[in-house]
Amino acid sequence: MVLSGLLYLGAGAFSAIALAFGKRVEVGLRRGDLPWLFGAIAAGGVLAPLALLYGLRMTPAATASLLLNGEAVATALIAGLVFQEFVGRRAWAAVAAVAIGSTLLSAPWRTGELGVSFGVFLVLISTILWGLENNLTRNISLRNPKAIVAAKGFVAGAFSLGIAMGLGMLLPAPGKIGAALAVGGVCYGASIVLYVRALRHLGATRTGAIFGIYPFLAAALSLAFFRKTPGLEFIASLPFFAAGAYLITFERHEHFHVHEPIVHDHLHRHDDGHHDHPHPEPVPLYHSHPHRHRSIAHSHPHHPDIHHRHLHGKGKGRSTQQRKRAAEAAPFRSAEPRALHGSISTRGGSFTGITVTVR
Repeated sequence: MVLSGLLYLGAGAFSAIALAFGKRVEVGLRRGDLPWLFGAIAAGGVLAPLALLYGLRMTPAATASLLLNGEAVATALIAGLVFQEFVGRRAWAAVAAVAIGSTLLSAPWRTGELGVSFGVFLVLISTILWGLENNLTRNISLRNPKAIVAAKGFVAGAFSLGIAMGLGMLLPAPGKIGAALAVGGVCYGASIVLYVRALRHLGATRTGAIFGIYPFLAAALSLAFFRKTPGLEFIASLPFFAAGAYLITFERHEHFHVHEPIVHDHLHRHDDGHHDHPHPEPVPLYHSHPHRHRSIAHSHPHHPDIHHRHLHGKGKGRSTQQRKRAAEAAPFRSAEPRALHGSISTRGGSFTGITVTVR
């Protein structure tokens, strides 16, 4: 618990420093984001570690390790059932492959420590809470990831250290504290910032599936650092992790869909097919400002990112007739002129014509 607290505090400090000295390009947290942020912190930074801590008192380590592999599955279930994120068969297959690979890598059958108790229930609750945290964070993933990680790191770190101090644990030597903060800043802070960015572009299910590959990467690095021969469980899990990564990386989801009008503010660029609004003066490639998306209907490959969180299937949302009318009207609305540029031509003081350009 002491180490966990120091790692999270390092993540918060790293993100806060990067936020203070970095360029102000990303959109900061708003008041409307606080319920999602506090919900994510409470679920993943407070309740989940607490459930895991008490669960470990009654559960063998091998059993807990096996059950914790279910975080990717919990993330996908909550994303699909609660937050209506599209999870196709290919994404489900990837989640299943990663879960099986993690199970094989845990190799609980070799320890003889499997057991079932109330602690198993608590460990499962912790995975569900972390899955909920991933989905709640997805809803604010358009905001500055550094601000999100700074808040989560400081609160989760203070909570873990508070529990540790309450249980009578002692802090290590200053040198070890500094080392833990440094590792937390890089391995927790930087990685969670990247995780939040991935949530923005991929959605919770696909980000969780890719993130679930980390046990295999950790095992591979361990073999390289400590020069040990790979065990049977490592070799057996390899095809499942490879299959999960392949299914997610090369997933192609494309269909005709309608974008409803929306006004929001986030970091964007103008060559992605969704941000073609005009600017009175040149802007950087990546920039942020409040902007309006007009209704548009088109078909192209996409993930369930912030602009593609539409429902799929019959009987969801608007009626078929309403969707048909929206699809028929959208191309005309999307073709509305965005700006008119006029000029008057003269030659030798005589009027020769007017030129109007629609952009």
